[in-house]
Amino acid sequence: MSEDSSFKEIKIKKPKTFFEITKPVNSKIIEGDCFTVMDEMIKNETKFDLIFADPPYFLSNGGITCHSGKMVKVDKGDWDASQGPQLNHEFNTEWLKRCKELLADHGTLWVSGTMHVIYSIGFAMQQLDMKILNNVTWQKPNPPPHLAGRYFTHSTETLLWARKSEKSKHKFNYQLMKEINGGKQMKDVWTFTSPKKSEKTEGKHPTQKPLTVLERIILSSTDEGDTILDPFLGSGTTNVAAILKGRHSVGIEQEKEYCALAKKRISLAQSEVIKGIQQPLFN
Repeated sequence: MSEDSSFKEIKIKKPKTFFEITKPVNSKIIEGDCFTVMDEMIKNETKFDLIFADPPYFLSNGGITCHSGKMVKVDKGDWDASQGPQLNHEFNTEWLKRCKELLADHGTLWVSGTMHVIYSIGFAMQQLDMKILNNVTWQKPNPPPHLAGRYFTHSTETLLWARKSEKSKHKFNYQLMKEINGGKQMKDVWTFTSPKKSEKTEGKHPTQKPLTVLERIILSSTDEGDTILDPFLGSGTTNVAAILKGRHSVGIEQEKEYCALAKKRISLAQSEVIKGIQQPLFN
């Protein structure tokens, strides 16, 4: 590497199993970077029925937002810093390429993102010849206000749902979604609040998703006993929702702090299911 190179050499740590339970279902946290872990999974011909990904939104570049009525910086960590549109797109293409390889023939991929990243992801899906099934809008009724007052308040995120290719098949539990929606076809606009305080008793993650969103995704696209992968596990919401709904799960997370948080949440979900005290998220 030349002396004037703008790229830093990064030593990749060997991935390891950080935590795992086997009852009532199997749930595992792998500490490591998703590229290395997924490459090993591909080598071992591992397949998943569903992959949910909440990748970096590349927002941590000195901006500001509102949290609890106060102005705060949008700096979630180095992992969320933008490297420019070209490198950001290359990053998205590479992890999506691995996800496609890891999907079972009938499997589907869900990706969450804001406008800052979701268009790159959608384009990368098209470049990889994946079939985009739905563009779901998650509407938040309680968004933080826009402090500058120069734009509309950001109150939505996009969920892209895709299968491996045009010709592949996919699982969709249409009747269950219709039942949840009061006997009517479920639309592609979902209204859910941000994570409740009860979901943050073990700690917080800056981009934590509500359990209700993950539960709907899991119920719509998998059956009990299926296996789910989350390559950007964060606080562990995907694994928690999978446990509560009787699905196996594997989460990859490179930050030890968040591995520890996910472990606490998974252990709590396991305890609730075993004791039979967990209430259904949807009535």
